[in-house]
Amino acid sequence: MLTHPTLQTLKMMKLYGMAKALETQMESTDYEPLPFLERLGFLVDTEQIHRDNRSLQSRLRKAKLRHTACLEDLDMRSARGLDKSLLASLATSKWVHSHQNILIIGPTGVGKSYLACALAQKACRDGFTAIYDRAPRLFQELAIAKADGSYVKMLTALSRKDILVIDDFAMHPLTDEQRRDLLEIVEDRYEKRSTIITSQVPVDHWHEVIADPTFADAILDRLVHSAYKLNLTGESMRKRKNKPEEGEIK
Repeated sequence: MLTHPTLQTLKMMKLYGMAKALETQMESTDYEPLPFLERLGFLVDTEQIHRDNRSLQSRLRKAKLRHTACLEDLDMRSARGLDKSLLASLATSKWVHSHQNILIIGPTGVGKSYLACALAQKACRDGFTAIYDRAPRLFQELAIAKADGSYVKMLTALSRKDILVIDDFAMHPLTDEQRRDLLEIVEDRYEKRSTIITSQVPVDHWHEVIADPTFADAILDRLVHSAYKLNLTGESMRKRKNKPEEGEIK
């Protein structure tokens, strides 16, 4: 049997993982004693792993997460109010299955954005899709979409993502246009998709930021209902990184 044409055929069929596994078997005598089905199983398993990894990389690339973050790298030693049992539960991504939201509140620098990206990254690893944007830029992109006629298309694209991460929400009071945009987004996602929002402003004050009682009630009813709330505390991680260690001069 000619193995070289087989390799070419596998690559032509885009079975790159299987081709790589076959090359491995050809280069090693360790596989020779194995039965045919076991060797075939190794080829198939390697192809599946290759496809899973490629799909994950595609999901992460499209998510455009601000931080290359993962839950396993979270610093649990810092006194930031992180609940280990809650994080362990969120790490299962059941909240995405249940279409629940996560609200991450805390002062600047405590790791809100990193945690949001880590949760989204874990969900991507579990097969879900995600998209990240800062609130000011999201509203700006929506305004541009209205001007060029792609507004409905953009809303549809956002509604199809399993997770929408809105970072730095409530930095400024919303305009009437922004209130309407936000209501459209949360209405499309209510009980269908999950949303992560980070903010320095406590949820109790979001009414003031939305700046219209009717819109505020409608938006918050869809966002806060059955949402997980993570209130981070402590000193800015950025300041801590810049602090000299004991005995060090900076």
